[in-house]
This record gives sequence, structure tokens and C-alpha cells, in this order.
Amino acid sequence: MTESTMMALGTKAPSFTLKNTENTNTSLSDFDNAKVLVVLFICNHCPYVIHIAPALAKLANQYKTQGVQFVAINSNDTETYAEDSFDNMIKEKTLRGYCFPYLFDESQAVAKAFDAACTPDIFVFDQAQKLAYRGQFDDTRPTRISSGNYDSGKSPATGQHLKTAIEDLLAGKTLNEHQQASIGCNIKWKAGNEPQY
Repeated sequence: MTESTMMALGTKAPSFTLKNTENTNTSLSDFDNAKVLVVLFICNHCPYVIHIAPALAKLANQYKTQGVQFVAINSNDTETYAEDSFDNMIKEKTLRGYCFPYLFDESQAVAKAFDAACTPDIFVFDQAQKLAYRGQFDDTRPTRISSGNYDSGKSPATGQHLKTAIEDLLAGKTLNEHQQASIGCNIKWKAGNEPQY
């Protein structure tokens, strides 16, 4: 298990332009009008991402008419982890019902710009695109049954921590700086491309 590096609050969102599952490009500037921007580093195969996927899809749909925009980025090495390939990302977006762009960070440069370390790694930016929250989706975790087998039925994800952050930002409140790091699988770095953090 790997924890988020907890980027400094107030950090300006790093710029990016990446290919999305519709085979066009999505850039940070596409979200300039967002009241709240949620950037998530996820993938297709990680049990921690699979655990939150239903609640994540529901949460994004719930807030899409309130000026809250979501974008997900897959930075995993797809040569070693074929399940996270671009073609499988297209299938994953449909399977999960994600209403937000799902982007492929093939060079892994964007993950490094965000100091992203795990899947899921969650970053919430305010209307000025300054970091207001980075931390866990909620307190739940998938239950490990055996190697590679997990069960989310015992403790389904709710997204409560992310939801609270979004609600507070929409209400103009200052978020509590004491935030609990997200925990998940490490980003699958290409050989020799591992970051120093």
C-alpha cells in the first residue's frame, strides 16, 4: 500500500494536456470555469479504485450541474499492466458510468507534476485552481480475501470525505488543513522512471 504525498495546500494545479478516451485532448484550461475541480489518479485494475468506482460515478453525476467538474488520469505503465491499456480505459469508462474525462498519461509526466503516488490519489482545487483538499475518498477500504481477491460488499465506499470537501468549497468555507492521506496501490512506474518522492 502507498500513501498520497500530500501536496502542499494552496498549490496551483499543474498544467496538462492529455489524450482522453474519446481520442481528443483534454487540458487543465478546459476546467477554467469550474467552481470546484476534482483531479483523480486512477486506473482500471487497482482494487482500491474498483472499490470506490460506483460511489465515484454517483458523486460526479450528483455534482455535475453545480459547477463541480471531475477529471481522471491513468498514469500506469501499460506495457507491464495490460489491464490499464488505453483500449481498456475506454471499456472501463463505459462500465463504470463515468461522466467525466478519463485521460492517459503515457509519459507519466503529469503524475510527477502532481507528485501523485497511488491509485486513487485525489486532488481538489478551488475556483482559482488552488489546492484545497488532497486526501482519501472516505474511510472505507476493500476487504482482502486472498492475493488479488477483494470484497467491497462489507464496507461499501461512500465518498464522504471528498463530498464534504466539495460541499465546503461550494459554500465558501475554509477547509480543515488536517486531511487524511489517500491510500492505494502505487502508481506503476515505467522501469527507470520512478520519482524521487
